[in-house]
Amino acid sequence: MSYATLGIIGSGQLGSLLCQAAKKLNIKTVVVSDDKDGPAQKYADDFIYSKYDNKEKIKKFIDLVDLVTFEFENIPVDILIMINKEKKVLPKPEINKIIQNRKLEKEFVNNLGIKTTEWAFIKSADDIEKNINLLPGILKTNTLGYDGHGQFVLNSLSDVKKDWCFTADYILEKRVNLKKEISVVITRYKKGENYIYEPIENIHKDQILKFSKIPADISQNTFKKAQDFAKLIADKLDYVGTMCVEYFLDQNENLLVNEIAPRVHNSGHLTINAFNVSQFENHIRAVIGLKKKDVKKISNAEMNNILGFEIEEYKNKSFKDEEFFFDYGKKEIKDKRKMGHLTILKK
Repeated sequence: MSYATLGIIGSGQLGSLLCQAAKKLNIKTVVVSDDKDGPAQKYADDFIYSKYDNKEKIKKFIDLVDLVTFEFENIPVDILIMINKEKKVLPKPEINKIIQNRKLEKEFVNNLGIKTTEWAFIKSADDIEKNINLLPGILKTNTLGYDGHGQFVLNSLSDVKKDWCFTADYILEKRVNLKKEISVVITRYKKGENYIYEPIENIHKDQILKFSKIPADISQNTFKKAQDFAKLIADKLDYVGTMCVEYFLDQNENLLVNEIAPRVHNSGHLTINAFNVSQFENHIRAVIGLKKKDVKKISNAEMNNILGFEIEEYKNKSFKDEEFFFDYGKKEIKDKRKMGHLTILKK
């Protein structure tokens, strides 16, 4: 029995893993993507190559599916709203208006009484000078940044380039005296039921996730607070599906929200092997409207992201029973590009 045909916007590794989870549940998938080589097409039942503003092809996509989800958040919101008028989009498009805009995202989180890094909205070099108390800091584009793109380290005013043209808006964040980074993946169902995975400890290299592990080496108080904040955020957004909240933990044990990802998340890859229900299966179940399944942890785990040309070495390796290698099948190898991951189950 097939429950529905699910449309997925985006054809990267997250789309691939969503398609695989859907297949396990006997749900058909149609992927639409502006990347003609996107690896998710290997796992989807149907694939449409299209720019996201091509209304004719997007209409074809809409006609083939019963409802729609997405693997990345930087899709034009007006396109999501247009699709949502004909076929429901989950998570709902209005959430992306907040998440795509760092200023709105930080205001949303702060208004819930949850701390973020100290920050200021920046429209000109003068604004940086007015907020010199936030240096050393990181200047981030207010929209469309990911994996370190659109980020500039500012140690002092001398790092502000005089020829910068502030045609875009930015957020300046004060650098945190970092103890560690953690994330919490939560799946919320249509009636507000949820499953919150345990906090995951993460290590980034050049602003790209390199390593994740469970259990995180954190206090029970931080463990509970991280899960509670994730639940509060998901409930306030009336979220349906899997989302991730990324946190900084500073040297004084302050838990600060860094970013919200309204989708399945790289740090949650280890849930595929470490739990009986992965973040991907939980997402499919939630958006399709299937019954929430009891989630059980199978094992502690570590996950290593395989970046760029590292993939060539991994393709020639042999692996132990507790090691699980995922090759994303991307056509072109690029430096720092996420090409695969390796999960190792631990006692």
